[in-house]
Parts: sequence; structure tokens; C-alpha cells
Amino acid sequence: MNIWTTCVTGLVLSLAVGVPGLAAAADAGAARVAAATPVYTPPLRGAPASRVGGGTRSAGAARLSIEVIAPDHTGLTSAGQPTLYWYASETVSTPLEFTLIAVDAEKPVIERRLPPIASPGIQSIALASFGATLKPGTEYEWFVSAVSDPDQRSRDVTAGGTIRRTDADAALRAQLASAEPGSAPSIYAQAGFFYDAVDGLSKLIVRSPGDAGLREQRAALLEQVGLPKVAAADRGASGR
Repeated sequence: MNIWTTCVTGLVLSLAVGVPGLAAAADAGAARVAAATPVYTPPLRGAPASRVGGGTRSAGAARLSIEVIAPDHTGLTSAGQPTLYWYASETVSTPLEFTLIAVDAEKPVIERRLPPIASPGIQSIALASFGATLKPGTEYEWFVSAVSDPDQRSRDVTAGGTIRRTDADAALRAQLASAEPGSAPSIYAQAGFFYDAVDGLSKLIVRSPGDAGLREQRAALLEQVGLPKVAAADRGASGR
């Protein structure tokens, strides 16, 4: 056997061994993502729908959609000053307004302008930046509005959801304390704390923006609460 034949034979053997190895690695990666995907357990099954979304025609004939990242029932958080998330399908040129109000109150806790968004996609609102703290056991409504005409607020594009602060019990705190890094979102989701699960995944994505697996986990969580369009857009953002 000459040197050329030996080299070709070695290459063929390498491919035969390597291709299955690559396939196995890909399968293992997919399995890890599937294992880490949060499974949301709603705290109150059968609760009335409380999420609203909006869309309108802009001047450029593109359809603007705004969605709050919230379940279609009152979602839970264990944080006094949670970060809330919402989605815009395109860059918004009109003023944006954020409102937070207790369901039994007449005046909002917060009614403030939001900074312009740099690009479409999932956006964040940190309640700490407004100095607001949720009271335990109180249900709040929150809204994001694109204000096209301040004199005709009926033309606003508005999306809203509800949130309630509930302290984590001792068992959940113990589980979180002993959890492996990156597993907190799944633990929160299983315990019914949707807002904490989304926040945990979103912060992991900020730290590792190129990790498609994290975006897949967040997209899967969004699909579980009836936000398939937002989930699809989030998956697409991982390839940008």
C-alpha cells in the first residue's frame, strides 16, 4: 500500500468515525436544551384571561404589534421590584408610556414615559428605576402604550397584563439555594412564578447573547403562555 492510498484510507476512516461523533454531539446539545427548558405550572388554572395586546397601521403601512410578556392570567413574582418584559414588532417612533396600577386603586403607582427602543424585539422595564415596590398579595395591572396622538388616547396601541407578588415558601427557597447555575428559571417556572422565570432567562441571555439554547428556552416558555409570534421572533433574533 503506497502513501497516497494510506492517506485516503485514513481520511475515509476519520470521516466514518467523525460524522457520527458530530451527530452525537448535536443530539447531546439538543437534549441539554430540552432538559433545561422551563415547564410552566400556572398557579391558578382556569383563571379569567387578563392579558391584552394591540396592533395598528403605522405611516409606513407596517403593522405594529405590542405584547406584554405575561401569562393570560395573573402571573406571580417573588420580587418586590421585578423587571417586566414586553415586545414590539418594529421600532416605535411615537412616545411610549408605562402604567402600573393596583386593581383596587384609582390612581396609578407609575405612569411614566419609556425611553425610545433601539430595535424591535423584547424590551425590559425595571421597576427599581421608578422607585416602585409591589406590595405582597396585591394584584396589579401593567400596560405599555404607543401614544400616536396625545389628544386622542383611544388611538393608542396598548398591551397589558396582571402581576401579583407572592413570597417564595421555604421549600422553594431551599431548592433555589441548592440549584445548579442556570437552573433557577426552570425552578421558578415549575413553582408557578412566571415573571421570575422570564427574568432569569432574560438576564442569562444578556450575559450570553449568542447562546441560541437560552433563547430557545425562553421561546418555549413564551409558547406555553400563548405568545407564539413573540417566541418565533425571539428564536429569529438568535441568528442576528
